[in-house]
Amino acid sequence: DWYLRYALLGVDGVSEVASIGGFVKGYQITVEPQKLRIYDISIKEILKALRQNNNDTGGRIIEHNGFEYIIQGLGYIKNLEDIKNITIKTDKNGIPVRIKDVAKVELVPMGRRGLADLNGLGEVVGGIVVMRFGENAYDVIQRIKKKIQELKQSIPEDIKIITTYDRSELIEKAIATLKRALFEESLIVIVVVGLFLFHFRSALVIILTLPLGVLISFLFMKMLGITSNIMSLGGIAIAIGAMVDGAIVMVENAHKHIEKIKEEKGEITEKDRIEAIIKSSKQVGKPIFFALLIIVVSFLPVFALTGQEGLLFKPL
Repeated sequence: DWYLRYALLGVDGVSEVASIGGFVKGYQITVEPQKLRIYDISIKEILKALRQNNNDTGGRIIEHNGFEYIIQGLGYIKNLEDIKNITIKTDKNGIPVRIKDVAKVELVPMGRRGLADLNGLGEVVGGIVVMRFGENAYDVIQRIKKKIQELKQSIPEDIKIITTYDRSELIEKAIATLKRALFEESLIVIVVVGLFLFHFRSALVIILTLPLGVLISFLFMKMLGITSNIMSLGGIAIAIGAMVDGAIVMVENAHKHIEKIKEEKGEITEKDRIEAIIKSSKQVGKPIFFALLIIVVSFLPVFALTGQEGLLFKPL
């Protein structure tokens, strides 16, 4: 709370560091009933004195030699002595009665309702680093890791900083899943097109739709302010399969039309090839479009979710 927390708060992109476990320091005033009766002081008077002596007050402006000075009273309690020396009242002889005259003031841990435990090995003190809204989670985590390594050099040897949950591992796995999906789909396309069409350029056209589609997706994500998280990357991975299916159907149908023209004319000109591709595209374009549209519509109920579920699935 007094060292690591403030050091981590200084990391760019960090909004808050919430503490878990441990004790919160507090001031405890234990009154002595016998002395309260002697000085004729009630608990309410002690509370009133504490409130009145634990605040800052603003005064008026004093003008002196052409300069204006703001008068301010700094009265917040800073330590035990400040509490002990607070005057409650004066007795009949005009002698001030202070809190230390009727009570014992101590610095003690505040009461708590739970504790933090790590793997059943005993009590620990932890913290949750909260990222500022709109920041890049992976970059913020890397900056935090770097800061923690710096802090480890200056903390006592018996204090260990252990990471219990690291979102960067999840992000790296999501990116790895997307890369694997791109590789697997590309490999499958090469095999399928090679076996059925025996045409390298056609396979290359289909394969190029994969990175091109992903790049366009990232472009729209940036325009719409959608971050690259596990749900958005998962949505791209799901869409890759549909893109490949549509591309294979389109290319295969174009090949059929081109082969048909070759059988009829014996040879094919560039003009005939373009006309065949346009005709084949018109033939299967609508079915492919509506097939993909059905897949998109099937996900619409997900976007109607509210609360935490809605926030979770929104990037999809």
